[in-house]
Amino acid sequence: MKHPLLWLLLSLLVTQSAWSIERPGPNGQGQQKRVVHIAADYNYPPYEFTDEEGNPAGYNVELSYAIAEIMGFQIDLTMTDWKSAYAGLLDGTYDVLQGIAHSEDRAKLIKFSSPHSIVNQSLFARKDGPKVDDISEISGHEVLVQNASIMHEYLKQKVPDAIIIPVPTHSDALRLLAAGKYDFALTANLPSLYLSKELGLSNIEPIARPVAGQRLGYGALPKHEDLIALFSEGLAILKNTGRQQEIYDKWLGTLDGPKVQWKKLGQYAFYTILILLFVLGGIMIWNAMLRKEVEKRSRQLKAHQEQLIQADKMASLGVLVSGVAHEINNPTGLLMLNLPLLKSAWEDALPYLDKLAEEDPDLTIGGFPYTRIKGEIPYLLEEMQHSTDRIRNIVNDLKDFAREQPDEVAHEVDLNVVVATAVRLVDKSIRTATDHFELHLDQRMPTVLGSSQRIEQVIINLILNACDALESKDDQLHVSTLISHDRKEAIIAIEDTGCGIPAEVLPRLTDPFYTTKRERGGTGLGLSVSAGIIKALQGRLSFDSVEGEGTTVTVTFPLLTK
Repeated sequence: MKHPLLWLLLSLLVTQSAWSIERPGPNGQGQQKRVVHIAADYNYPPYEFTDEEGNPAGYNVELSYAIAEIMGFQIDLTMTDWKSAYAGLLDGTYDVLQGIAHSEDRAKLIKFSSPHSIVNQSLFARKDGPKVDDISEISGHEVLVQNASIMHEYLKQKVPDAIIIPVPTHSDALRLLAAGKYDFALTANLPSLYLSKELGLSNIEPIARPVAGQRLGYGALPKHEDLIALFSEGLAILKNTGRQQEIYDKWLGTLDGPKVQWKKLGQYAFYTILILLFVLGGIMIWNAMLRKEVEKRSRQLKAHQEQLIQADKMASLGVLVSGVAHEINNPTGLLMLNLPLLKSAWEDALPYLDKLAEEDPDLTIGGFPYTRIKGEIPYLLEEMQHSTDRIRNIVNDLKDFAREQPDEVAHEVDLNVVVATAVRLVDKSIRTATDHFELHLDQRMPTVLGSSQRIEQVIINLILNACDALESKDDQLHVSTLISHDRKEAIIAIEDTGCGIPAEVLPRLTDPFYTTKRERGGTGLGLSVSAGIIKALQGRLSFDSVEGEGTTVTVTFPLLTK
């Protein structure tokens, strides 16, 4: 025996506990063991239930008998429905209630032992019935619960608008739900799954876990606090000796049995494959290494070649854009100069025109009544001024985008400004693709160290890709900037509800020349070049997509702190 002192201490505890609950027999002769009356739920498998032969069974039942044995008292176990068991505890019919969940309200009336297990609660629904994402959404729905259970109390406190249907047992709740009579059942997860399998209720499933796991233990009225101390002490002894774990494995550990078997089968398969690899692996690994190295070098050469071609195209495009922008600026400047003068002249002419209109109510200008012209001319002038300002901003953005900027030059970049500029450049593409576009810029001004031109190039490419993925103008496109919770990273997120990306395509998105739009002129270089730019700026590019639901592209840069 490795720990004689520990076993001696446990023996003394058991002897002392057993002595403390023994009572003198008649006439003071002999000793008689104390009998503790315990109530339990007859339909709560595998924790406590009545088996096919009518005998008490389950994890809680066997645990109670083990505690009684080790602490030296006897138990009188009554199996009944939960409401009767709970009411019997409160009116003194029973000394102890096993398997009762702890709550603050119950603790005002009942003393609890240390917990012996934790039970999770689930919201069950029919597979073809209504669904909710959160427990608060069941307001107005009919919800089955076990009468007087912890979830019965929870619903009355947390969701008072729910229509509560109390029933005696978990099996009653599940049967009624499967029969299509009510909307949901809020019951313990493991017993419900156990009963669903036993009863063949294949049309119901758990859809949500509304609350944290409930601690199960023993409960008694304050006058029986000594009993709670005995049960807590017995649980501690069973835990330290490993007896509680044995009982747990007997009733609850078997639920993991199939997983253990699959694990063993996986081990056998692994060893078998390992032997085969020793026989054939050498040549195959060598050939695979050579092939991968050749493919890697080939991809690198092609990528470098295409990057040079793309750089040359971008340089030529920059020269062309600069020239066109200069030509557009000349008439735009003329408009910006003359429009204020025209507006001022109109305002000066208004008094004379009003006087003429008083003398001649039918006065017309340009073939339109003066009263109409007087209301519309200021609006037209304002719209012309707004459009001219828009032309100037777009031209300036194009000039900034085309301006050459060495890679080694890095400066502070306000992502809000860069994203807003990119959105203006592709505004027409966005308006053509969707009627539901949202732009959210973090008011904390995320600032990074890098090249505004290159970051703008990346954002434009990602937004255009998102527009291409939208299948109708009812689809949504959201662009946002934000700062991470730990204030270490600045993030740009581009989310769309378009066609999504197949799972097998996601790992290849940034490969050079890989494209799903080749028939529409795609070269497969946009994301490859963007990924290279982001990596050069110490950033990260990630994709999260579900085919048929949409895609979220996230660009992350180290946040520049001041």
